[in-house]
Amino acid sequence: MHEVKGVVVRSKGAPATVETILVPDPGPGEALVDVLTCGVCHTDLHYKQGGIGEDYPYLLGHESTAVVSAVGPDVTDLKPGDRVILNWRAVCGQCRACAKGQPQYCFATHNATQKMTLADGTPLSPALGIGSFAEKTLVAAGQCTRIDEDVDPAAVGLLGCGIMAGIGAAINTGEVKRGESVAVIGCGGVGIAAIAGARLAGATTIIAVDLDPAKVELAKTLGATHGIVSRETDPVEAIRDLTGGHGADVVIDAVGRPETYRQAFYARDLAGRVVLVGVPTPEMTLELPLLDVFGRGGSLKSSWYGDCLPSRDFPMLVEQFKLGRLPLDAFVTERIGLGEVEAAFEKMHRGEVLRSVVEL
Repeated sequence: MHEVKGVVVRSKGAPATVETILVPDPGPGEALVDVLTCGVCHTDLHYKQGGIGEDYPYLLGHESTAVVSAVGPDVTDLKPGDRVILNWRAVCGQCRACAKGQPQYCFATHNATQKMTLADGTPLSPALGIGSFAEKTLVAAGQCTRIDEDVDPAAVGLLGCGIMAGIGAAINTGEVKRGESVAVIGCGGVGIAAIAGARLAGATTIIAVDLDPAKVELAKTLGATHGIVSRETDPVEAIRDLTGGHGADVVIDAVGRPETYRQAFYARDLAGRVVLVGVPTPEMTLELPLLDVFGRGGSLKSSWYGDCLPSRDFPMLVEQFKLGRLPLDAFVTERIGLGEVEAAFEKMHRGEVLRSVVEL
């Protein structure tokens, strides 16, 4: 057992606190990693607030780079010293999605089998099967994607969750093509990542929509060609005005509320695509005229983790970062320590940061 520090939430709504945790050596199919960085993501806040489950205490953190410390006896594709981004889509290779050649939709992703615990032996539930607000964590070997060492770990580690979700919503789910128009509703970290993804894919009209004019202006520095402050302007009409009266080819809802989804639905062109990447809460419902769904054609998609395949997408996007085409470092608003996670949640809730990143 390795005795290390980690950020734990013990009950629904309780503060995130730094605790002593015990991390075992890796067993079959597992890897022990030394965490380098971990982004403070909305998903961790959902765990803290009880929006994902009730399996407390949770070991928070999942958006990380790390160095492999040790591997289980049957692990052959990783070795100690490898620099990795952690992911929560460790594909099984055997489920019906994998059998169809669509491992990015794997229905049986796996995590480490052994439990990490508090010092008194209480088992911990690691966020998204990772739990990387910690000096060390135990994961399934398939949750480690090797990357080059000559990049800022705080920047590329964001591909582990939120930034990959946004980029993938544009490139993978929305299938944005060169010359297309894209509108993104919601300019937090995921929404601005979708804007960066649309630019990387070659979209020529990229419209940022948010209630907050400061967020719209920030989006313009990271790829948006136009901005709409939806507190002041009807976004549906404004998007149509910017796209020749037709609507955008792809509209991405990075908020995840019924009202923003309806805006996305009506702001797209005929036969356009709507992508939902913002996460709704369980009580939300959506009502749309079925004739409008039929008559507008196109597709309505949800994007879970940006429909990414980590082994394919992480190295490619790291390379785009190294080439200067994807400004991942611009998403790092501040670099903090483990003891500052609770304060970072407050900053995130107030919309003051794209990402706070813990450096260990």
